[in-house]
Amino acid sequence: MAYINDIHILIYVLLAFIGGIIGQFVDYMNVAFLNDRKILAKHTYEEYKKIRKINYPIIIINAIAYIALLYNFKISLNLFRFAILIPMLISAFIIDYKIQIIPNRLNLSIFETGLIFTFIFGMQNLNLAKDMLLGMLVGGGIFLIITLIGGMIAGREAMGLGDVKLMGALGLFFGVVDTAIISVLSFLIGAIISIIIILAKKNRKDGYIPFGPFIVIATVITIFIPTNTLFTFLMKVFSLGLY
Repeated sequence: MAYINDIHILIYVLLAFIGGIIGQFVDYMNVAFLNDRKILAKHTYEEYKKIRKINYPIIIINAIAYIALLYNFKISLNLFRFAILIPMLISAFIIDYKIQIIPNRLNLSIFETGLIFTFIFGMQNLNLAKDMLLGMLVGGGIFLIITLIGGMIAGREAMGLGDVKLMGALGLFFGVVDTAIISVLSFLIGAIISIIIILAKKNRKDGYIPFGPFIVIATVITIFIPTNTLFTFLMKVFSLGLY
């Protein structure tokens, strides 16, 4: 049998299958969030069966993400860390895009999972745990400052507090440097996509563009592309190629 990056191909198949199942659960979870239902409740599941079918796009996206994680990280703690995070990121992307809110329950789940992995990594390397805790402060702090300043200048929130909470929770997964990169990258992606939307005149009637999806895209990019590569890219962009 064939091996890909020293991993047996059957393990890829198994992980893709698991990713697909979790992808369908993400769809179920989204419906529960959007309808303000308890996730682990029989009546929620009964309602879901009546209104939803197999969600092939989410299943495929999550399965592909799991294959990519296995290829990048092999069987490691990082594989499990991001395999838990990515379905929650997909959920945050979809819900924020649809209703411009990232549910507190979802942000809390990301935060709690981040704390668990901070503790696990801390048992191996205390400095790594400190970096992850500082990442939480950096991520939440940057976005909170922007929200407060934007509110004073524009007279309204520059972004929702859900984005602030999401970045704080993600900081526990990535530490200071990668959290800072996610922050900068999300604003760059947001600026580019917002300009395209405005030029195409496809913006919402209320003119509001949710920022959560940009954070999710930047986070996924940071998971799969090395930190040094992203840092060099951002330096070239903001130095206009002089770096």
